[in-house]
Amino acid sequence: MTTASLPTVSGAPLATGAVAKLRWALADAWTVTRRNLIAYTRIPEALFFSTIQPVMFVLLFRFVFGGSIGHFTAAEGIPYPDYLMAGIFVQTMAFGSVSTSVGLAEDLQKGIIERFRALPMARSAVLAGRTTADLIRNVLVALIITGVGFAVGFRITTGVPEFLGGVALTLLFAYALSWGFAVIGLSASNSETAQVMAFPLLFPLTFASSAFVPVNTMPGWLQGFANHQPVSIVINAARSLMAGPKAAHLAGSTTTSLVIQAVIWCLVLLAVLAPLAVWRYRSRT
Repeated sequence: MTTASLPTVSGAPLATGAVAKLRWALADAWTVTRRNLIAYTRIPEALFFSTIQPVMFVLLFRFVFGGSIGHFTAAEGIPYPDYLMAGIFVQTMAFGSVSTSVGLAEDLQKGIIERFRALPMARSAVLAGRTTADLIRNVLVALIITGVGFAVGFRITTGVPEFLGGVALTLLFAYALSWGFAVIGLSASNSETAQVMAFPLLFPLTFASSAFVPVNTMPGWLQGFANHQPVSIVINAARSLMAGPKAAHLAGSTTTSLVIQAVIWCLVLLAVLAPLAVWRYRSRT
């Protein structure tokens, strides 16, 4: 194709080579993202139950377990709702990432991905579109959780920028996990199997963490794992951004150190899991 025959914008030829490929890949990814978002609106029951679950966890831990757990955090000067919400954010985003595996497994089962392969589109668009759509859904869920948190007594004790930074950190962590769950979705025979495979991995990480109780209240043999696994590290960082230096002190570090550790974990997970998902996608399709 000659330069003269290229499509133009405002009379100038569009970029060719790597720039053009990147532009088309991004456009294809956004098209798949929109397709997945539209699918959410057409199955409102799934969206409803994915948002009601974190609301139930907030109410459960705030009003059922909060009375017995809260005195541990109150001794550190942190009201239990302020301690709880960072754990709820990370748990909800992590559980929401499972929809990546379920969605991909369902698309494979229905033959939709095979149809995508027959289209002149970037192969990366399928994975990028799925993970981006789930990220956008998590933003909506974060807004709902924030409203519920304020209703049960949660207050921002640092500042709005710090709070938004904590939420952004949880979204980055969830996005990195989505690529890992994409591997599960591409390995499962159907969507039900994908869900069954995903949750046993999440439950130990979320409940054996600092999400709902201080780690120092756990048995000694469990504290080492709970302190150093990525879910606790991200929760501690988000909590220190939302609840202030007292939360960082409870985690035995500073806010800056906790945030750096959490960001490193997120980037490492993304650097490992994204190529693994791409490899599994190519080998499966």
